[in-house]
Amino acid sequence: MRQAVIVDVVRTPSGRGKPGGGLSGVHPVDLAAGVLTALLERNGLDSRQVDDVLMGCVSQLGDQGGNIARQAALAAGFAESVPAATIDRQCGSSQQAAHFAAQGVIAGAYDIVIAAGVESMSRVPLGSSRTGATLPAGIAARYPEGLVGQGVSAELIAQRWGFTRDELDSFSAESHRRATDAWSRGAFDSQLLPVATADGVLARDETVRAGTTVEGLAGLAPAFRTDEIVARFPELDFKITPGNSSPLTDAASAVLIMGEDTAAQLGLAPRARFHSFAVVGDDPMLMLTGPIPATRRILERSGLSMDDLDAYEVNEAFASVPLAWQREFDADPAKLNPWGGAIALGHAVGASGTRLLGTLVAHLEATDGRFGLQTMCEGGGMANATIIERL
Repeated sequence: MRQAVIVDVVRTPSGRGKPGGGLSGVHPVDLAAGVLTALLERNGLDSRQVDDVLMGCVSQLGDQGGNIARQAALAAGFAESVPAATIDRQCGSSQQAAHFAAQGVIAGAYDIVIAAGVESMSRVPLGSSRTGATLPAGIAARYPEGLVGQGVSAELIAQRWGFTRDELDSFSAESHRRATDAWSRGAFDSQLLPVATADGVLARDETVRAGTTVEGLAGLAPAFRTDEIVARFPELDFKITPGNSSPLTDAASAVLIMGEDTAAQLGLAPRARFHSFAVVGDDPMLMLTGPIPATRRILERSGLSMDDLDAYEVNEAFASVPLAWQREFDADPAKLNPWGGAIALGHAVGASGTRLLGTLVAHLEATDGRFGLQTMCEGGGMANATIIERL
């Protein structure tokens, strides 16, 4: 079978996803164009060699509407003959883009393809694409009590798995500690693309807070407690805060994917290959538990066990998500998001999938690891899972 390989990964720093954030003045098309251009320049490619650009983006309206993937490719100076498509699988959008790209290479539909993601949450707020939307009759009939937002789902997970507020905050403080340590060692340097702004150059994740402590996080109030939710779920004691949740973020990331044979012809060194894929649906009320069945499915398909995996990137949408996953698999906490996760590094929803993939590749290289797992919860109760093998 033809192998799909990862040749390069680049990402921007994570900017705070609110007015005044370091990347809030950069148009998301330009943010995405930057990582596309960087992949070509770093690998000596002409854009006409690229068969397709697949880009994740969740809030596809306003500055991110009108097929932002195509706009970004044009803004990057790609030949007009290069097509592009924008993908929405919620938080897993760019991970799904990487799946489609790699699967297209394996099938022989592509030789070279870029999977990417972008989200400017400062300019296009999360949820804005649903503004004015009404509840479909079919959903109302199937779920008469109504579904809930992701923050409440994170609360339900914390309650079901019995996590204390201290456990959630401790995990979050450790995410910042690990990310701070990784930055101090230059762990992200090889994949980082500094971004020029009107105020200078942003060259470091704004979302990482060195010195974050459990004591400091303990002073934050729950973010999703309302009278309506209290009445509906009286058992909840509300532990999810801004401190144990991922921050709103602006960022872009991209992965250069091609056939192993194509890389050899071009004299490019593959860094990893795609080993296995999975995507699942799960309970849309709990919503964020999808990584658990996605991991079970990909382990079954791959023939690998948890002991075979050298690292796992489980997206930290909220601390309760990776903690529940870890408990279900009795996973080694040292292998879980070893360079920090989205609570520290940010979660620019459309870009997070390819950002995590880049982190996983770099970590396997730095530690001489072989197999790595990436999985991410997604809105509506879904999850993608990917296993890569370092080459």
